[in-house]
Amino acid sequence: MIRSTMRRRLMAVGVALVAVLVAPLAWAQTRGLQQVTVEGASANPIPIAVTDFVGDATGAQISQVISADLERSGLFRPIDRGAFIERISDPGRTPRFQDWRAVNADALVVGSATQQADGRLRVEFRLWDVAAGAQMTGRAYFTQTANWRRIAHIIADEIFKRITGEDGFFDTRVVYVAETGPGNARVKRLAIMDQDGANHRYLTDGRSLALTPRFSPTLQEIVYLSYAQGTPRVYLMNVDTQRQELLGNFPSMTFAPRFSPDGNRVVMSLATDGNTDIYAMDVRSRSISRLTNHLAIDTSPSYAPDGGRIVFTSDRGGSQQIYVMSAGGGEAQRISFGQGRYSTPVWSPRGDYIAFTKQEGGSFSIGIMRPDGSGERILASSYLDEGPTWAPNGRYLMFFRQAPNAGGRAGSVRLHMVDITGRILRPVATPTDASDPAWSPLIPQ
Repeated sequence: MIRSTMRRRLMAVGVALVAVLVAPLAWAQTRGLQQVTVEGASANPIPIAVTDFVGDATGAQISQVISADLERSGLFRPIDRGAFIERISDPGRTPRFQDWRAVNADALVVGSATQQADGRLRVEFRLWDVAAGAQMTGRAYFTQTANWRRIAHIIADEIFKRITGEDGFFDTRVVYVAETGPGNARVKRLAIMDQDGANHRYLTDGRSLALTPRFSPTLQEIVYLSYAQGTPRVYLMNVDTQRQELLGNFPSMTFAPRFSPDGNRVVMSLATDGNTDIYAMDVRSRSISRLTNHLAIDTSPSYAPDGGRIVFTSDRGGSQQIYVMSAGGGEAQRISFGQGRYSTPVWSPRGDYIAFTKQEGGSFSIGIMRPDGSGERILASSYLDEGPTWAPNGRYLMFFRQAPNAGGRAGSVRLHMVDITGRILRPVATPTDASDPAWSPLIPQ
């Protein structure tokens, strides 16, 4: 069973834990774990010991990435390796649990990385419940050595899910708008990186303005706006091959394209004859249908995860507020009623929340509310916080924050990450100024 201290810490971070037996490797001897469900409020990360994986030289690097991923989530506190008493030389042997209890570890990760005769890298790990002296899960992976970092993210996801009961988010990527140059001649190009900032590269060359990248929920593909021909055009791009194709060449202004949950449609705003409404395009046939027909400005549409509804913003009530309607259009229901102006609503992948940007007074904030408008909560607020995007597990958000310079005007722009409690707020490193992030789904294995 999960020991009481781990249970208390999981209660503290507001995680619902269901300890489910995982199908182990043939060599992994799992033991019966009782089902535990916990909920709670305050933050107190779980102490976890992640040992250097033995064998190949990449083993230590793999364990460092795993440790960094877990620490970044805010739910785990990796124990300093200098405090370790037992030195693991054979991860197949049962650890000396008294040594790990002595350093106050609730969980222990051991593993190895070994080169195979065919040149592949074999990485295996085990996760132990220190108090119970029981193995919680174990896995082995075979891959090319160059993929060691991705294997580390996959293992971190396994550990995260096994302990918290929620899917991880580490084996993902983020596409964003990289910004350079002076304010009156800003260069904006698309860039992509792993969620921890590694494997950074540019997708566009900056010769033309590129904006609002959004990931497909089913493919490693993005939809975005480009001014390559002088007017905004909607493109699709495969982020691995960088192959792109024109999705739509609209004669009028286009805003905020975003995929449907099945990846078959793109919803967007089009400004036609002085009016801005929401339209949906079939990706295959390129047929387009109008979803709103109102004198107000309707923009920033986002599908519910089941594809049945769309959330968007409109000033039809006199100020910019959030509305929900059927995915096929029709009557819209207003769900935001707070002070200030609401924008950029995005439905959570879990369907339980809608994230938004809120402008009130002299600041911009990132918040969430339930789909019926209840439970509004501000997670982060500053001079300018804007553009939330959800991690695929629906527990974390990324957004961009612009700080004022010494003169009180707009300064540097950086990405940040926050969890749905608002307690875990961290900057996300990028080589340049960065705005408008979009989080990928988990990369297919």
